[in-house]
This record gives sequence, structure tokens and C-alpha cells, in this order.
Amino acid sequence: MAPSLVLTGARVVLPTGVVDDGRVVVEGTKITRAGAADAAGTTAAGAAPADAEVLDAGGHWLVPGFVDIHNHGGGGASFSGTVDDVLTAVRAHRLHGTTTLVASTVTDEMDLLVTQAGLLSELAEQGDIAGIHFEGPFISPCRKGAHSEELLRDPDPAEVRKLIDAGRGKARMVTLATELPGGVDSVRLLAEHGVIAAIGHTDATYEQTLAAIDAGATVATHLFNAMPTLGHRSPGPIAALLEDERVTVELINDGVHLHPAALELAFHHAGPARVAFITDAMDAAGSGDGRYLLGPLEVEVSDGVARLVEGGSIAGSTLTLDRAFKRAVTVDGLPVQDVVAALCANPARLLGLSDRVGSLEPGKDADLVLLDADFDLKGVMRQGEWVVTPQLP
Repeated sequence: MAPSLVLTGARVVLPTGVVDDGRVVVEGTKITRAGAADAAGTTAAGAAPADAEVLDAGGHWLVPGFVDIHNHGGGGASFSGTVDDVLTAVRAHRLHGTTTLVASTVTDEMDLLVTQAGLLSELAEQGDIAGIHFEGPFISPCRKGAHSEELLRDPDPAEVRKLIDAGRGKARMVTLATELPGGVDSVRLLAEHGVIAAIGHTDATYEQTLAAIDAGATVATHLFNAMPTLGHRSPGPIAALLEDERVTVELINDGVHLHPAALELAFHHAGPARVAFITDAMDAAGSGDGRYLLGPLEVEVSDGVARLVEGGSIAGSTLTLDRAFKRAVTVDGLPVQDVVAALCANPARLLGLSDRVGSLEPGKDADLVLLDADFDLKGVMRQGEWVVTPQLP
């Protein structure tokens, strides 16, 4: 077992609030104490082991490891690729603070998706990823975004079940255009199997969206994007998804997918407990500009913005969650504790992993992110091991 570690002096973001001059103790792979230190140097949970290493993180923020529920790749590699590709992408995002990650696929032939689900389920069983998100092929051709139209299909519950089964218990979420034939029945099927039904890439009306929520849909896939705009006579899916307390809304906070006013609108109406920041990242995240593939489609990344070569649609993002964090605080002016909820606690709750990750509490995995006063990433720990070793003054 690794030696015990005590991180002291940081502003620690706990579920109960921000603690100045906080203290977090890590023993092995777990957090054993977290809170304010008293004059004797102990936390409310007691003293740290006498032989523990002490790291002074004064002037920094200490927050939980980030949880990304919608991510297609990074570091030049895709979650639709080989085992090595998947692990490359996972490592790329860990370097930016994402310690828990769901691998998202894109629309492809069903046989290929079934095969990929088998590969990803093995990596989930090993703990490399937290599960699988199928984005497509059950989406609307009217709102296909960066998905191949000829491969789209209606959400037949039998085919949805085929993907669930291929995931061998590791399918976490399926994005559906629930207004399509079989959509609502597929939502019910997913709910019965404990898989998140997410409404996205949809042309649904307000009423159709409410019907899907009543059937068990609980997530809005990248709210505002790939769905009808909010209208005063036809409010569409956005109004239904924002107003319903059962729904968590995904937001891509990269300054490209959303205007700051749209993000503010979502936070105001959904509240910080119902927002999950995601990356929707593709291969170029953590890599650079150039030509890439997103599923079978070619993508050009220029100045960090990914667009289809044919048609010019936005094709995922090059975002990493450390950048989403910094933007949320410094540009959008959101409270740090609300941002931590959107990046950590809320997505962990959706995945059913709140007992392990998403907050700094005794008994949970030692997944930590250290940020400096400007909210730039300075250290990442996953299960007690440094992924990015802190370089502190």
C-alpha cells in the first residue's frame, strides 16, 4: 500500500461547502479524512497517521476528480477504435482531471457497434472506463449533427436491447430521438434495465418530450445542440427538459457550443443540482488541429473547433474538463461549489457511483484535482496515485 498522504492548506470543496485551510488525508486508494484542520492539525474525523507524507497545497483549490458522462475520445484516439486507442484517449483526459469517464460511441453499422460494445465492456470491467454511452444510431435525420445519415435508424426496442446486451451490464446511457417510432417504448426498456435514456439529436415537440420523460428519460444530451430552438409558440424539447425536475441537462461549456446567456439560462432554470458539464470530446481533445475521423465521417479541426469536412456541422469538441471548469468560474461567473457539482457530484449520481466518486468524503476513492488560484490544473490523483504530480512552490 502507498504511504499515507496529507494535503494541507488548500481551499477544499466539500459537499457541505468550501473549507479554507482544509485538510484531506489519503490512505492507499481511499480518502480517510476531509475537512477543516484545527490548531492541532487534525480534521473533524481525527488525526492523520504519524508517518504520513505532508503536502502543503496552500493557495490552491482541492476538488474531486472530474466525471465525464459523454466523451468520444482524445489524445488523437477514439473510443470507437482499438483497445490501445481507448486507453490512449482515457489517459489524455486523465491528464486534464477526468478520473471517471464514460466512453461514447457514434452512429455506425449495428454489427460494428455490437463488436465495439464488447471491447468497451471488457475495459469497463477492468476499471479503465466507467461504462458505455451509445449516441446513435437511434437519432433523427433532421438533427443528425455529425452522424452519418445513411446509418441512422428508428429506435426499435429489439435493436436497443441488442446494444444493451452487447454491453454486458456496462451500458450506462443511450441517446434517442424519442419522437421516432419505437422511441417511447425504447425509453421504457432502458429504464427497466437500469440504463439512462437520454433525449438528444431530436426533433421532438414539447408534448412528445414530456411523454418520453414520463416514460423514464432522465438526461438531455448536450442541451440546446441538435434539437429545435426554444420558441414562444412551439417551446419544443428545451423547455420541457429544463422545467422537469427529473431531468439532468448536459452542457458543453467550451464557448463554441453555447452562448454564455444560454448556459446562464440553463443554470437558472435547472439549478446547479441538475446540470452535468460534459466534453463531447473527439480525438483532437488534448491533441491539436488537423484532420480526424468521427465514426465514418471526416472532421477538420481548426483553432480548436471541430467541424465536418462535408457540410461544416460542429463535430463534437476538443474540450477537456479542466478548461470547462476554468471557463465556468472565470467567464461565466458561477460559484466554485456549483461548478464542482456539475463536473463531479451530479454525473456521479447519474451513473450510480456516488458511493465511490464525485465528492471529497471519507471512504470514497482518492480522486483529486489540484487547481491554482487562477483555476489552472496543477495536479491529478486517481485512486491514490498521482497522474499529474503537483509542482508546488
